[in-house]
Amino acid sequence: MGLTVMSGNGHTWRLTEQIGSGSEGFVYGVDDARPLVAKLVPDPPDPEAYRRRVVRLVRQRREPRTVGLLSAPVRLAWPLVPVRTADGDDADRVDGYVMTDMRHAYQPFSHLLSTSARRTHLPRATWATALRAALALTGLLAELHAEGYVVGDLKPDNLWVDETGRVGMADVDSWQFTDGREVFPGRMRTPGYTAPERIGAPAGTPPDTASDDFALAVLVHQLLMAGLHPFAGHPADGGDYLSYDDNVLHGRCRITDRTSVLLPRSVPPADLLPRGLAELFRRAFGDAHRRPAAAEWAGALAAEPAPGRLKVCRVNARHIHTVERPWCPWCDQAERGDDSYPDDPQDDPQEEA
Repeated sequence: MGLTVMSGNGHTWRLTEQIGSGSEGFVYGVDDARPLVAKLVPDPPDPEAYRRRVVRLVRQRREPRTVGLLSAPVRLAWPLVPVRTADGDDADRVDGYVMTDMRHAYQPFSHLLSTSARRTHLPRATWATALRAALALTGLLAELHAEGYVVGDLKPDNLWVDETGRVGMADVDSWQFTDGREVFPGRMRTPGYTAPERIGAPAGTPPDTASDDFALAVLVHQLLMAGLHPFAGHPADGGDYLSYDDNVLHGRCRITDRTSVLLPRSVPPADLLPRGLAELFRRAFGDAHRRPAAAEWAGALAAEPAPGRLKVCRVNARHIHTVERPWCPWCDQAERGDDSYPDDPQDDPQEEA
């Protein structure tokens, strides 16, 4: 028997299949003519605080600072109405909310970060698509920061992308925000997307826009480097690889110190990046006090797809790169054993320089 959830005014929805799960909750399809899903959080640390958080987020939809963020096209899976499971004793009911189903307009962000997933789900994507997705993501985060929201747990799992590079975001209930005088702190962090100053910090240490900006730089690097995490690599000093976070804490990052890590020869070459973006990455990963904010990233990225800034490889039309590089970095990568944007003669690439 499927679950049924109920809003405060008695409206009910029947839930269908489970379509996702995370560290806190589960997402289900909703039997409704509109594209809706429901997120249920069975065991929040403080159930009453979680219910109040969702109620306030629903109310925030009508606030001037949020209205602009929610204008079409949909970019945020914002809570539309709080719900509780309808069956069982009151103490056993599970809280959550109904939100827009992002699947009707987007695909999981991770599809753009893997060669095999790109070929299957986004077959016309090129590096120009990745540039546009990076610009969309940085622009969206800059807007959120300007309106007082902190994502706190920015990562691929709560992001969405479409074939044009448009980006959407989910898991709004984990954000940090204020409502009146009350602060609703961020609660989550994810290895590999946590700023060094937050790694090892006590549980409950609130995030800030600077920690969002670190995770943003990681994601932009992954987009522009065909999925490669900036802190990937075996320690070059012969020590054991432990985790991305260990590399973060010890400054092991190819873009700030090429001698700090060992990587397979087949990864995308570091010099495929335009010089201006490479400098932003060095600041983001090398000096927390000079870490670029989302708005600075958006400004820099906006210039890269401008006319004359991108070049199409003569060997493979899917190999698009900055004009700052005299020859094709993707062909260089292919010669070393991999090709992040392999040619497919059955489909013309979507992008043109």
